[in-house]
Amino acid sequence: MNFLSSFRGWLGRGGATAETPGTQSGLPSAALTPDTASVGVDGALQISTVWACIDRRATLVASLPFFAYEQVGGEKVLARKSRLYELLHESPNSRMTPFDFWRAMMMNHDLRGNAYARIDRDGAGEAVAMWPMPADQVESEVLENGSMIYKYRIGNDVAVLSDRNVLHIKNLGNGTTGMAKLEFMRATTDEAAKSQTNASRLFASGGKPSGVLMIDKVLDKEQRATVKRNFVDMAEGGLSRLFVLEAGMSYVPMGLSPVDQQLLETRKFTAEQLCQWLDVPPVLVHHTNVTAWGSGIEQLIQGFYTTALRPMLINIEQAVRKRVMTPRQRATMTVEFSLDALLRGNPKDRAEILAKLIQNGVITRAEARQLEGWPYKEGTDVLTAQTNLAPLAMLGQVKPASGGAGADIAQ
Repeated sequence: MNFLSSFRGWLGRGGATAETPGTQSGLPSAALTPDTASVGVDGALQISTVWACIDRRATLVASLPFFAYEQVGGEKVLARKSRLYELLHESPNSRMTPFDFWRAMMMNHDLRGNAYARIDRDGAGEAVAMWPMPADQVESEVLENGSMIYKYRIGNDVAVLSDRNVLHIKNLGNGTTGMAKLEFMRATTDEAAKSQTNASRLFASGGKPSGVLMIDKVLDKEQRATVKRNFVDMAEGGLSRLFVLEAGMSYVPMGLSPVDQQLLETRKFTAEQLCQWLDVPPVLVHHTNVTAWGSGIEQLIQGFYTTALRPMLINIEQAVRKRVMTPRQRATMTVEFSLDALLRGNPKDRAEILAKLIQNGVITRAEARQLEGWPYKEGTDVLTAQTNLAPLAMLGQVKPASGGAGADIAQ
């Protein structure tokens, strides 16, 4: 094959990120490490680190409130009476809670690179229900006119859905389909599976390596079989703890100890690699290298919220606006996750943030009470600010606060 034909062949492939007509695939075109087995979704989830990372990411996203807002007089207010609010915040379908729905979507997104949900609409085109579709049962296809269809296989039936009726959340990819992360991390999951298998076999044998039983005389076939039968537990493990060797017998181990094999270090390193693949700090999945909690770990978790969780939420929000909302809804409404819920675990930080917002006139005390779920108190729905932040021209207009501890400027 000459250089020109090779170059043309290379242009035609392009790997998983190539833009191609017809059926889309997010699978790698070649294996970086040969002779590595694909463990599949079920096998991967039997690796504790994979399960912990998938569960942590999915649970965090699913636990955040997802709100629909509408613009009223230039102000963004909760659209509590809209179908969109009901769909996102209360009930995505007749069988699932929002937590169930988004956790299932995140699991498919993180393992298969794509999360799909079928959208049911009413006569006006508004979404009234969303149903997750397992990524392994969905095939996306780009038609000649550039539009997309999705083939959902369930049992012996195939449902063909237009892109208007499918919520598609994509992982890293070419913008049309996400790459199947589980297949790209095949070498790491294969290594984790093999080290787990070796550890299981080692402990099943009582930690005893294979070896040679040496005897200072020649045995016939029957004697050899008898010796093997009597002393097999010495190498393979068993209930026996004391063996008596006679007639010049001696046992020489032939295998390596767990320390020599560096089995524990290998498993720790593989766990860290899996955390890298799934974008979760090891501390969040109780990695054994983390022995204490402190300010440094708090910064790691905050970094995870900023660099991993927030981009994922933006991805979901934009996908919902594009696929779930109608053009009319997009003109007057928006959807957002509330990250405010993440601060509820730290009362001190939450109190300090609310105090600063109130003291600087950003929110009222009534709004702060609403955020905390406390009942409304009369006289708390005005913006106030500390005296030392007032313009000089207004110092004479400042009225003492009713509590006597300071002065506020009412607006």
